[in-house]
Amino acid sequence: MIGIPIALAAGNITEWVIHKHVLHGKGKKKGTFWSFHWHEHHRNARQNEHYDPCYQRPLTGWNAQTKEAVGLVGMAVAYAPLFPIAPFFTATAWYCMARYYRVHKRAHQDPAWAREHLPWHYDHHMGPNQDANWCVTHPWFDEIMGTRVPYIGTERERQDLERQAARAERKRARVEAAAEAAAEPTPAKPAPKRGARARTSVATAS
Repeated sequence: MIGIPIALAAGNITEWVIHKHVLHGKGKKKGTFWSFHWHEHHRNARQNEHYDPCYQRPLTGWNAQTKEAVGLVGMAVAYAPLFPIAPFFTATAWYCMARYYRVHKRAHQDPAWAREHLPWHYDHHMGPNQDANWCVTHPWFDEIMGTRVPYIGTERERQDLERQAARAERKRARVEAAAEAAAEPTPAKPAPKRGARARTSVATAS
């Protein structure tokens, strides 16, 4: 039974280490298997207010969600030989992997849920420092390592939200102005006066 708390702690440490040193350390280099995390997943989350459309796609496609699932399955297989000698530890490790996938997916399908239930992960993606808040399921090891950096509810978030609202208002004003300009009828050219038309005809005949 001691394997259960050990696996829970090890799972949280593993989240921190892999997220920091693999998904970001190797993932920032384009062309590697892990580049999906930084160049696809982080980009999507920043552009869509924490929402990532990859998590709406089927696992049969080769996208960020599929690559994440492949990595987790590979880890689960690597733990399998430990099951006969440490069944509680191994089963709990598998539970941690499954829970990681489930909550991470939901967090990027439902940003409002993420803000409430996984604020540390929302902070990781939407805060100014994306090299912090490495844990996903629980912030335990971030607290120990001093890498928990809050963003939700801070003065920085308030300023960012004000800037976003101002940009949205300017964009709305431009769209409305363009729509009004397109809706205005083109003024018709005035018809030439009868006398002027007659003089033109005489001049042509001459």
